[in-house]
Amino acid sequence: MFADAVATSDAVASTRARSTKIAALAELLVRLAPEEVEAAVGFLTGEPRQGRVGVGGATVFGLDVAPVTTPTLTIADVDHALDRIQITTGPGSAAGRQQILQDLFGRATTAEADFVRRLLVGELRQGALAGLMADAIGRAASVPASLVRRAAMLSGNLGHVATLALTDGAPGLDSIGLEVGRGVLPMLAAGAPDVGAALADLGRASVEWKLDGARIQVHRVDDDVHVYTRNLNDVSSRLPTVAEWARTLPVRAVVLDGEAIGVDDDARPHAFQDTMSSFGRDSTVAGSGGVLDAFFFDVLHVDGDDLIDRPLGERLGIVQALVGERRVPGVVTESADEATAFLDGALAAGHEGVILKALDSTYDAGRRGGAWRKVKPVLTLDLVVLAAEWGHGRRQGWLSNLHLGARGHDGGFVMVGKTFKGLTDATLEWQTKEFLAREIARDGITVHVRPEMVVEIALDGVQASRRYAGGVALRFARVRRYRDDKTAEDADPIEAVQAMLLRPQR
Repeated sequence: MFADAVATSDAVASTRARSTKIAALAELLVRLAPEEVEAAVGFLTGEPRQGRVGVGGATVFGLDVAPVTTPTLTIADVDHALDRIQITTGPGSAAGRQQILQDLFGRATTAEADFVRRLLVGELRQGALAGLMADAIGRAASVPASLVRRAAMLSGNLGHVATLALTDGAPGLDSIGLEVGRGVLPMLAAGAPDVGAALADLGRASVEWKLDGARIQVHRVDDDVHVYTRNLNDVSSRLPTVAEWARTLPVRAVVLDGEAIGVDDDARPHAFQDTMSSFGRDSTVAGSGGVLDAFFFDVLHVDGDDLIDRPLGERLGIVQALVGERRVPGVVTESADEATAFLDGALAAGHEGVILKALDSTYDAGRRGGAWRKVKPVLTLDLVVLAAEWGHGRRQGWLSNLHLGARGHDGGFVMVGKTFKGLTDATLEWQTKEFLAREIARDGITVHVRPEMVVEIALDGVQASRRYAGGVALRFARVRRYRDDKTAEDADPIEAVQAMLLRPQR
């Protein structure tokens, strides 16, 4: 019954104990039929398998339908309703989607309807993020959670992995490998205060320019080329010159990891926002701000040979031989002085810092582990906008002062500060429209929004604070840019903000 999924969500939300959350999720998973698993996992992680189905908050919260008292909906009923909404397009589709929802709510209890509403607008904060669900799947299927996570990273579909784990166990998960043409969640870097600290942890490492571009992954099989973003969106049509170049490589099949970035005639990088906006224009038109180039720093597969379990030191030689001058500049060293000089060179070239990578590290798809460390001179955090306040004076009529949150332990967000600095008039106008489209509530001059817009914040540090639940507040925070390439789950955790209390403040 769908009510079972809703009750499990409530149980997960009502406790802070990770072990209790995992137990509740696993207990439901073992009771599901195989055809129900993928949908249920999507519901409980707040990511229905249909994705965003084009229904906004005004529609789902505007429907006033009397609830039933006895649960009758099944998980399949709700899943099929979302399927119908997804395929309802064209003239009259808004009314058609509304009718499907009205019929669904007419069969739902109050708790079930509330769950569906929050699911559709991204407000389902019960704490069952993908990492927690992976542990629950492992427990329910009696397989190692690490095996579940690896299969999910390589397939990009946690619901499918759950079905496979519960039906075929470890052998089924082992059958999932890297498939050329199917995007792989990228390996991510943790932060480090400076190159010396990073080298102290990593030892001899590859120190590479950190390009301020858009992460891309290039897959080629014969003449078929796909280019994916870090969120696994296919942007092949927007980067035709990159696809054309990939077809010239002397291989039949390859998967490359790199960055797309705009550069000027002197090879100076464009600002990040200009690079990102180029994805929405013809990236082949010179002088339009849309010319994008691509540079690569890793290789995951070559001609039938998966390389993700090979050490980085070995992969570096392969990627250099493949891409030549398109290799992101790097140096292998254990000297802090040499690494610092290389960082200075990256900054002088207009880039934002360096990434240090352990030479013995494997490619841990989708993980932000300690094997890769990014060093940027300016302290920055990727935070989620929780609300904004109407401005006054010359900012009258615009939403200005941002309420900023870090990822919490329970799948929600912990407010860590506010800022109205660093916002241009163009940004104010743009963000006002975006916030109003995501509005979920108002409180005086404050407009609360769905927590899905990620903004990069520069700051001078943090200070202890009793004002916010996380115990820390940002110091001299200012907006650097919005991160359209990141989702709320990619935002920095509250632990990363709290750790800044231990750093020397500027």
